[in-house]
Amino acid sequence: MPQTPAELAADAIAVRHAGAFAVHVHPRDHRGAQTMGARECDAAVAAIRAAVPGLPIGLSTSEAIDPDPFARAAAFSVWRLRPDFVSVNIAELGWAGIVRAALHAGMGVEAGLATPADAEALADSPFTHQVVRALVEVEGGAEQAAAISQLVPDAVPQLWHGYGERTWEVVSAAAAAGFDVRVGLEDVLVMPDGQVAADNAELVTAAVELTDRLV
Repeated sequence: MPQTPAELAADAIAVRHAGAFAVHVHPRDHRGAQTMGARECDAAVAAIRAAVPGLPIGLSTSEAIDPDPFARAAAFSVWRLRPDFVSVNIAELGWAGIVRAALHAGMGVEAGLATPADAEALADSPFTHQVVRALVEVEGGAEQAAAISQLVPDAVPQLWHGYGERTWEVVSAAAAAGFDVRVGLEDVLVMPDGQVAADNAELVTAAVELTDRLV
């Protein structure tokens, strides 16, 4: 699992060559803990941009990083090298303030939707047509993703991803429906055949091959 800025940059090169159109990363501090600290986030973004110019970079704003939504929103103002977009989970407390702060800072937002209620909350919000995309992320399979997807306004682009072995079911269903997909060691550790994945690039290669057959 790549963690340091240099490792993230090397991984970004590998997944770009494998077919990825963007990367979603979680910078870490010296203890290996996820962080939204300016030093670590700036270093990660700088390393990836130097290694793969033009590749869109996304960072997480999950409450698992910091349970205080005000602190997460405030972090944007001290980042010197802002990513192209951030992921914001609609189910988490204070999500609207984080979206507002990200947009004010000039960053795109992908809205994480884990349930139909999340999709409805996004659709009812003033941010519906300001987000880069809806990130449909499900613990279950394709049926759960489809139930969320149908509640996303038509004009909002969608990207699906799953967790664990059902990731590949979700990837296949998304490709068949014409949506983008995400895959990586954050979500799944095994290939479609059940073998342990060597790295993120191998997972991306498998996803590209799978979606190419379905498109």
